[in-house]
Amino acid sequence: MESVSLGFPPLTTAVFVGLAVGAMLIDMLSHRGNKPVSLTQAAVWSVFWVVISLGFAGFLYVEHGPTVASLFVTGYALEKVLSVDNLFVFMAIFAWFKVPDGLRHRVLYWGIIGAILFRLVFVAIGTGLLAFGPWVEVAFAVIVGWTAVMMLRSGGDDEEEPDYSEHMAYRFAKKLFPVWPKLHGNNFFVRRHELERELEKPENKGMTLAAKGTLFATPLFLCLVVAEISDVLFAFDSVPAVIAVSREPLIVYSAMLFAILGLRTLYFVLEALKRYLVHLEKAVIALLFFIAAKLALNATNHLFDHGYNIGANTSLLIVMVVLAIGILASVLFPGKVEQVEKA
Repeated sequence: MESVSLGFPPLTTAVFVGLAVGAMLIDMLSHRGNKPVSLTQAAVWSVFWVVISLGFAGFLYVEHGPTVASLFVTGYALEKVLSVDNLFVFMAIFAWFKVPDGLRHRVLYWGIIGAILFRLVFVAIGTGLLAFGPWVEVAFAVIVGWTAVMMLRSGGDDEEEPDYSEHMAYRFAKKLFPVWPKLHGNNFFVRRHELERELEKPENKGMTLAAKGTLFATPLFLCLVVAEISDVLFAFDSVPAVIAVSREPLIVYSAMLFAILGLRTLYFVLEALKRYLVHLEKAVIALLFFIAAKLALNATNHLFDHGYNIGANTSLLIVMVVLAIGILASVLFPGKVEQVEKA
């Protein structure tokens, strides 16, 4: 873990907030409808988010030097790569809830807003805990390493599609609100008087509004809650991983935020390319093991002063190389993809 004294410089904070808010407003105004996002649109927007992030990295380079810029880019790349596995979970959630393509970006938008807020809380807590000494880094290393082991053990299994009706978030949401079992446009909620009119339609014959209440949740809301809680659980692994790069809250949070802001459009790119990126999860697992080792090495250096450490540039190089190997391996060794297509 690189130690730099950055704090919250007013100019840097203002540039960070200005870029993030400005880019979010552009994104919101450009995706107000319920039309499906095409692969071309998603690819262009993904490039846009990368350019914005690299622009902030360039500002950090000029204002604070190459080390700070390298730490930001490393954290950004790491969060981006680790988020890929989370986006694959979102694909399974959308498939189970049968969310149409045109409504998925709406769920992703509100889900990412929640992720931004939760990351702020987790980063504040995580970087604050480091003040208690190197044993906190040991705990973080165990968390990240355990995640890698669990992913390694589950990888390659032909598991059945998960039943999200048993998910804790799904059951909790159903306790809070009565549920209308069908989608109602792009609404998360629908009022009772609107549903009373829906019951008059032939396709809803036999359905009743037995539950009390004036506001009913739709499957789109249940989908959002399940996706949000899944992301919160993911944050318990990703936040310690990015904190392994730097303990500076501004670097950690800005890296995570810019990575998260591009996830909505990256989702549609990955959805189209998922069957081809068959070895990308192995790259994610390798990076988690690397981060666990980096945390452990830094903690033992504080405890025993052995002098060994992994610098910012080395960490960035390793992240990029492992990611490139995962993508290249998927291209050169597509594995079961070709067999499935031929069958």
